[in-house]
Amino acid sequence: MSKIIIIGGGPAGMFAAIAAAEAKAGAGENEVLLLEKNEKLGKKLYITGKGRCNITNAGDMEVLFSNVVTNAKFLYSAFYAYDNQRVIDFFEKNGLNTKVERGNRVFPVSDHSSDVIATLQRVLKEKKVKIMLQTEVESLLCGELSVPGKTVTHITGVKLTDGTKLPADKVIVATGGFSYQTTGSTGDGYRFAREAGHTVTDIRPSLVPFYTAEPYVTQLQGLSLKNVEVRIYDGKKLLYEEFGEMLFTHFGVSGPLLLCASAALKPKFTEKKLSMTVDLKPALSEEQLDKRLLREFEEAKNKQFKNSIGGLFPAKMVPVMLELSGIEPEKKVNEITREERISFVKLIKAFPMTLNGLRDFNEAIITKGGVKVKEVNPSTMESKLVENLYFCGEVLDLDAMTGGYNLQIAWSTGYLAGNSAGQKNFLTGKGK
Repeated sequence: MSKIIIIGGGPAGMFAAIAAAEAKAGAGENEVLLLEKNEKLGKKLYITGKGRCNITNAGDMEVLFSNVVTNAKFLYSAFYAYDNQRVIDFFEKNGLNTKVERGNRVFPVSDHSSDVIATLQRVLKEKKVKIMLQTEVESLLCGELSVPGKTVTHITGVKLTDGTKLPADKVIVATGGFSYQTTGSTGDGYRFAREAGHTVTDIRPSLVPFYTAEPYVTQLQGLSLKNVEVRIYDGKKLLYEEFGEMLFTHFGVSGPLLLCASAALKPKFTEKKLSMTVDLKPALSEEQLDKRLLREFEEAKNKQFKNSIGGLFPAKMVPVMLELSGIEPEKKVNEITREERISFVKLIKAFPMTLNGLRDFNEAIITKGGVKVKEVNPSTMESKLVENLYFCGEVLDLDAMTGGYNLQIAWSTGYLAGNSAGQKNFLTGKGK
């Protein structure tokens, strides 16, 4: 019989299977069984990082923890058991060359996520992990065992949707979250957890774009702004402030700055209208920007206003800035008043928008919420309620900023779950 079953062939599941097989050194074939309901492994991993796969982040431990948004303390054991350098070493050792880019993001040199998946599949084969594709789990199977002084609920296996029952000593749930549902992340793990008596916190999309209210935003569709500063307010209260890159879309705004904002903002704020400003020239103070405008206007004093600001903004943005400035486009530059110029400076320093809420799970990179971590042992990833049941990856109430941090959570928790399951005795035991 298969001693350990892993449900879900994403990054956490594949790493759990590898770690379990390694921990059960010398185990025969079929000792570790990986079940995946899709026709191939790593379907969501394939599209991460726009198909390039941001494997991890090369920052130090402080950077890793500071970029975890939810339940960072829970990850202490997992991150130290299998840190980002071990992840990089794993892929390098197994033939995948990596590189570090801006923001310490780690990618395969090939820029192909398929190479990451191929590396994992090769190691799974080497470790004699049995892989069953197009195999969907309907439910977990549990039993009760009397031990001195108490009755222990424990895992006995899984039941598939075709009615087949697969016995197991241990089961690791690595089913992912609820984002990118076309890849198979349909929330099965939440149901398994609830049926096993676990609490699942409210889930919502995270690392996801925003809707905006203003019609002029759609005029800017496709425009990417780099080196800008975004501020998001609830009334006068500043909720989020960050420097970086953003993107205008047909529905609103996206890009790294806004994706991170969706993760950083508390749920109560993402469900209401918020005001947002973009500082288009954050390197300049209002006074410095005014002096630059004066120089630009002096050089173009006989031009019309509409023909004098092309050097300040991307071409697509010029008509919108003209519209919002309140200055007549045909007005000669030398006729613009000081008040109009100062108002224009303020517009450049605080380009306004209204955020109307988040896009849905189909566009969310990750899911916020999941299996309550207080009910899971952080040192092993084992359930505190059902013996020999483990959770890892996005199914847990863990999420982080964009930049490779969420995949690091998957690798670390997957490794810890697999290693712990591989080393633990059948029931109430700690060693092999």
